[in-house]
Amino acid sequence: MPSTRAHLSGLPLTRHTLDLWLHSPRGRRLLALEEGEVRRVLPEVFGRHVLQIGSWGLDNQLISCAETLHKAVLGTVGGEPSSALIDPEQLPLMSKSVDAVLLPHTLEFSRSPHNVLREVNRVLNDRGRLFVLGFSPWSGWAMRGLVGLRYRAFPAGARFHGVGRICDWLELLDFEVTEIRRFGVGFPWLEPRTAGGPWSVGALLAPLSEAYMLVARKRVIPVNFIGRAQRAQVKPLVGVTAPAAQSQASLEKHPT
Repeated sequence: MPSTRAHLSGLPLTRHTLDLWLHSPRGRRLLALEEGEVRRVLPEVFGRHVLQIGSWGLDNQLISCAETLHKAVLGTVGGEPSSALIDPEQLPLMSKSVDAVLLPHTLEFSRSPHNVLREVNRVLNDRGRLFVLGFSPWSGWAMRGLVGLRYRAFPAGARFHGVGRICDWLELLDFEVTEIRRFGVGFPWLEPRTAGGPWSVGALLAPLSEAYMLVARKRVIPVNFIGRAQRAQVKPLVGVTAPAAQSQASLEKHPT
């Protein structure tokens, strides 16, 4: 019986398959949409460090709009101009050292996506923000792949994870999901839209869009150490302590 880990895992990207996708017409159009969505939210991040974990886009194209002091791409595919080549399940970073992390389809090509999220949770500080780009398993594009009509330029081995599954994983890690955006370049040909908006026919079709961006932040409850209030001294109503009894007896024998 296959394990849950194998069921949820994807195959790592290779340089050839990634280049083939990014230089295809569909890949370029979708990447342009994703860059626009990231540019809409990433400048809201303040702090020192923004990281892209995973090889996607050209150089630091997706995070170039970040206004933090430092930004870097930690790649997962060799032969590209990233700052370092890493295993996303074992990040070589100190805990609570990063202000924001972008995962551009990193989970689809990870052998253990939940372990990747645990590592991201570890390195984000208490005000940390997380941005996840993913492919919807409910899109017509994904359904075509199930019957062997997959777009030839798309990297093989991807394991798509729905928004609901990602939200469940983040809930276990004490993240609060603040926004979900859906978009795509094929059917249902909708403008990018935010989940939870006013009812419309487009809102009903939005889950069939090819891709999504999920925005979350760490949910940290501040701890206030409040000392225990000192209880007032209460005199005994019945009986007295031994020293007090002796003092009373002395006063009775030697009145002033």
